[in-house]
Amino acid sequence: MAAARLSDARAVLAIALVALSLRPAIVSVGSVLTAIIDELHLTFTMASLLTALPPLLMGLLALPTPMLARRFGRDRLLMASLSLLCVATALRSFASGSVFLLVATMGVGAGIAVVGTLIPGFIKEQFCARASPIVGLYATCLSLGGLIAAATSGLISDKAQGDWRLALGIWSVTTVAAMIGWNSATSSQFRQPVPPPQPQIAKLPLRDRKAWLIATYFSATNFLFFGAVAWISPLFQEFGYSRAVAGLVLSSFIAGFTIANPIFGFLSRSSDRRVWLCLCGGLSIVGFTAIPLTDTLVSSIAIPIGALGLGGAFTLCMTLPLDNTRSVEEANAWTAFSMTIGYGVAAAGPLCIGVLRDWTGNFTAPSWLFVFFAVLMLMLSPFMRPGSTAEQRR
Repeated sequence: MAAARLSDARAVLAIALVALSLRPAIVSVGSVLTAIIDELHLTFTMASLLTALPPLLMGLLALPTPMLARRFGRDRLLMASLSLLCVATALRSFASGSVFLLVATMGVGAGIAVVGTLIPGFIKEQFCARASPIVGLYATCLSLGGLIAAATSGLISDKAQGDWRLALGIWSVTTVAAMIGWNSATSSQFRQPVPPPQPQIAKLPLRDRKAWLIATYFSATNFLFFGAVAWISPLFQEFGYSRAVAGLVLSSFIAGFTIANPIFGFLSRSSDRRVWLCLCGGLSIVGFTAIPLTDTLVSSIAIPIGALGLGGAFTLCMTLPLDNTRSVEEANAWTAFSMTIGYGVAAAGPLCIGVLRDWTGNFTAPSWLFVFFAVLMLMLSPFMRPGSTAEQRR
C-alpha cells in the first residue's frame, strides 16, 4: 500500500526540519570535549566513544529499520525515533558521570539511525524525478544543523561558566521542532491504519559490486566527517589555539561541508558522477594533508577546503543508492546497506583517532589517518561508472 503523496511544500518543510535536528547532538560534543575529558577524567579513547557510538548505532540499526517500518508504519516509527532523540539529548544535561552520558548518547545514536535510514526512501517516494536536488537540500540542512551547533555550543558552555551539560542538552529543542513539522506534514497519513507488509521485500544488494563501491566510498566519507567533528577542536587546542578559536575552526569545517551540499547536488545532474566524486576526493586530500605538513595557520585555512570535498561527497553518496534503484523498498534496502557498512566504519573514526592520540601522545599519526581515507575516496571515484541497468532504471 503506497503512502499518499504530500504537497511539495509540506514534504520539503518536513525533510528540512528533520534534517536540521540530526547533527547537533553529535557535533556539539566536539566543541566541549576537552571540558568533558577534564571534568570526568576520561582518556582520549573513552572520550572518543561520545562521537563513535552514534555512527556505530546508525550502522547497526540501518538494516532492521526497513523491516520495522513495514511492521509499524514509517511515519509512526520516524516519530517515535525523533521522540527518543529528543529525550536522550535532553538527558545529557543531567549527566553526572561517564556511564550516564554514554547511555544517553546511545539513545541519541539510535534515534538518528532510524530517522536517517527512512528519510531517503521518503524522498524517493515524494520526489522520484527530482531526488538529487532534494537530497542536496536534505544534506544541506543536516550540515546546517551541525554548523549551528559547532558555532554556538562552545559559546553556550562559556556563558554557563564552562558547564558542558547545557551545551549538549539544549539541542533537544531542534528535535521538538522536527517532531512538530513532521507530524503536521504527515498527519493525515499518521492516522491511517498500519499498512500490511509488502508482498515483495527488496533484498540487500550483497552481491552487487556497485552497492559495495558506494558503501566503501560512503565509509571513507563518514570516517573523515565523524573523526573531524570529534577531534578538530581538541587538535587545534593542542596546537595552542583557545577553545573559542578552535571551535571556530570546527565551525569553518562544518560551514565548508554545508556550502558544498547544495552546490554538488545542483552540479551533478547526470547519473555519471565520477568527475564530481574525483573532485571531492582531491579537495579532501588538499584540506587534510595540510594538517600534518604545514603550520597551524595554513592548516586552519585548508580545513574548510577539505570540508568542501567532504560535503560534496556526502551529497553524492546519499544520491547514488537512489540512482540505482526502481522502488522505495529497493531504495531503502540500498540505503540501509550503505549506512550499515558506512556508519560502522565511521564509528571507528573517532575511536581510532583517540586511540592513536593516547598511544603516540600527539595528533601527528591521526592526521595522516585522515589523509589515507581522503586518498581512498579519490582512488574509488573512477570505478563509480553507472552500469546499463542503472541507466535503464532512471
